[in-house]
Amino acid sequence: MSVSPKTVMKWTRADLELLPENDYRYEIIDGELYVTRAPHWKHQICITKIATVLDIWSSQSKLGEAIINPSIIFSDDNNVIPDLIWISHERLKSCVDEAGHFTSVPELVIEVLSQKSNDIKRDKEIKLKLYSNRGVREYWIVDWQLKQVEVYRRVQSQLRLVMTLMEGDSISSALLPDFSCQISEFFSTFN
Repeated sequence: MSVSPKTVMKWTRADLELLPENDYRYEIIDGELYVTRAPHWKHQICITKIATVLDIWSSQSKLGEAIINPSIIFSDDNNVIPDLIWISHERLKSCVDEAGHFTSVPELVIEVLSQKSNDIKRDKEIKLKLYSNRGVREYWIVDWQLKQVEVYRRVQSQLRLVMTLMEGDSISSALLPDFSCQISEFFSTFN
């Protein structure tokens, strides 16, 4: 008796078009479908606070845009919706398709952790690997519960954890000249 290999169905961009529009977020990473529900309101406020700080800096510097929940289509089987990105105007000119989806990597990706362990694993492991392999230059993982930010930067072609910042620390980045912000600003609603 021979055993045939297990056929694994890979989800694609076309499959996403068939899913219903609702309060769920659908993402595909390496052909695997991930479905998440709307997160805790503090998760959403945290994204808004970070986006506001980055948007103010971007307006002053005129170097790029902070964008909440963009659709990024890296390939047919890698479609994600990060919480927030920052992308330079230079890169923005050449990486958006007709439907308004990004088709290239932004310089900075920010994910705010949800409360569920499988969502945390996806952001800290699966998305970290995807963003690293795709060339993201910097990745911030924000934990609104612990009030901390893990900063990953490209080191020898891979994203590596370079620092973990706590509420009393400030954050800056070579990607964002003259940008500096107290981490506590991300969590000011929670005090």
